[in-house]
Amino acid sequence: MNPADISSWISDAQKAFSAASDLDQLKIARLAHTGDKAPISLASRTLGSLSPDEKASAGKLIGDAKSEIAQALAAATEKLEAERDAKVLLEEVVDITLPVQRSHRGGLHPISIIKNEISDFFIEQGFAVEEGPELESGWLNFDALNIPADHPARTMQDTFFIEPLDSGVVLRTHTSPVQIRTMLTQEPPIYVICPGRTFRADELDATHSPVFHQVEGLVIDKGITMAHLKGTLDNFARHMFGPDVTTRLRPSFFPFTEPSAEVDIFFNGRWIEWGGCGMVNPKVLATCGIDTDVYSGFAFGMGLERTLMVRHGITDMHDIVEGDLRFTRQFGVGL
Repeated sequence: MNPADISSWISDAQKAFSAASDLDQLKIARLAHTGDKAPISLASRTLGSLSPDEKASAGKLIGDAKSEIAQALAAATEKLEAERDAKVLLEEVVDITLPVQRSHRGGLHPISIIKNEISDFFIEQGFAVEEGPELESGWLNFDALNIPADHPARTMQDTFFIEPLDSGVVLRTHTSPVQIRTMLTQEPPIYVICPGRTFRADELDATHSPVFHQVEGLVIDKGITMAHLKGTLDNFARHMFGPDVTTRLRPSFFPFTEPSAEVDIFFNGRWIEWGGCGMVNPKVLATCGIDTDVYSGFAFGMGLERTLMVRHGITDMHDIVEGDLRFTRQFGVGL
């Protein structure tokens, strides 16, 4: 085994490793000079045929050669890996100042957001949330609420009647039937709010919609007065419009309350009609089987669209109902 040959194998390997310009080329050089068919590997396999004395001296030469080749390979690997990492850092850097493209998350409609907010507020006050069907019987929608057969609300101009007409089924014109259902199935004291979707035969314009949302409140208990109603509305208004809002009650008429009032708020420098309210008419209590000598109560109702429009300065109902994401995204996802 010629020491000159071994020296040339070492030199050839060192030159090949140094000449490699990247890790792929270094891999090819490594296989050529350290693989199974490399001269140093073939020479190592011939050691078994040598005499003990020859094997010792030749083994030392080959072992030293392998060590030098391995050192040259390690040095070349370290150098090329460092160059690769520096290149990656330079070429694949992320510019965090660039705007990213995000797909928008789904979210709740502003009406759903404000309905949930109101529900949470009244739950904190000890109220329950009650809901009912949107297809409602005429008796629950009108008669039980002391709305007579000749009342204008029963005409085709205001109410959607479901065919066949003698079925007596309507699309509810308010969420008040939920109050009736509650009084028919629960014993006083009753503290509930009734949010939901309602329907009236109105044209869609800047301030009206044939499909809209209400939240109504009902309290039935011993000793309930208009003072309790006014305090509840004041607290409700401050939550929705801020601590500086002022409320007032104007005398009005509703068949299901007596006395009745319109609720106005002084907001952004002007008086705005917000909803209706009053003490529950004793006829309604009696219809639901509640002893009017023991219990009294109040009720109120506000439109969610109107509340949303007043609070956020929205001037056109179309923005709320037409589903334009540019409008709804202003309110966040609400989840």
